[in-house]
Amino acid sequence: MCLMTPALSPSRAADFKQCPLLFRFRTIDKLEGPPSPAAARGTLVHAVLEHLFDLPAAERTPAAAVALLEPRWAALVDERPELTAMIDDDDELTHDSWLAGARALVEQWFDLEDPTRLEPAARELYVETQVEGLTLRGYVDRLDVAPDGAMRVVDYKTGRSPSELFEAKALFQMKFYALVLWRIHGEVPRLLQLVYLGNGEVVRYAPDERDLRAVERTVRAIWDAVVQAARTGDWRPRTSRLCDWCDFRDLCPAWGGTPPPLPEGASQIALDPASSGALVPADD
Repeated sequence: MCLMTPALSPSRAADFKQCPLLFRFRTIDKLEGPPSPAAARGTLVHAVLEHLFDLPAAERTPAAAVALLEPRWAALVDERPELTAMIDDDDELTHDSWLAGARALVEQWFDLEDPTRLEPAARELYVETQVEGLTLRGYVDRLDVAPDGAMRVVDYKTGRSPSELFEAKALFQMKFYALVLWRIHGEVPRLLQLVYLGNGEVVRYAPDERDLRAVERTVRAIWDAVVQAARTGDWRPRTSRLCDWCDFRDLCPAWGGTPPPLPEGASQIALDPASSGALVPADD
């Protein structure tokens, strides 16, 4: 087991808030759901929007972005060959129809932002900070910094903008990033921006210190609950409407399933400050 400090990413923190058993499945049991066409499309679109900024500003056109789809997809398949089988095994999809969906999302982005007028300070930026001995970390899709130093945190979403019921989860992720950047730079980001390509909506939120201190308290409480669950082995499920989209429903006792046995020593992972970081990888 690698020696690391306790750590949380926004995705894993959100998992525990949603359902402790989901957190356990992903971080302790290391279970992965089957690759989905929608998730793979999102990964591809993110890669295209990241690499488009390698071009000079004047060349960042819709045609240039669309031209990146095939080579970026080839690069993803080189890393994960199972993605090709995912499309081949889907009776309702062909490579061309799946790629057309990605192309529509990329083209939608140009209706929302003008990349010829943007020069991001960073793309796919890894951020990490310590809060009372707990490492907070993750990846920011894009960080824009104005001449006066004001930061704008941008996250691309390839789905549709959520209802109020689910909007808090997306904002929690963004506030998490804002908290980390505030601790790193000593300045609260001016704006958090969620770009929903599925329906062409942009959600903007201006955080303040009170917001971020509340997030810090929430994250600390989540980690304390993780430690308690690890001590007791009590990773009970929390049911909600989100269960309908869970990859592990067949293993969940709330739905008649049986979880796999806990890995040996799993109950001690969160109790050892030198090793508990292995519980939560930085995968956002």
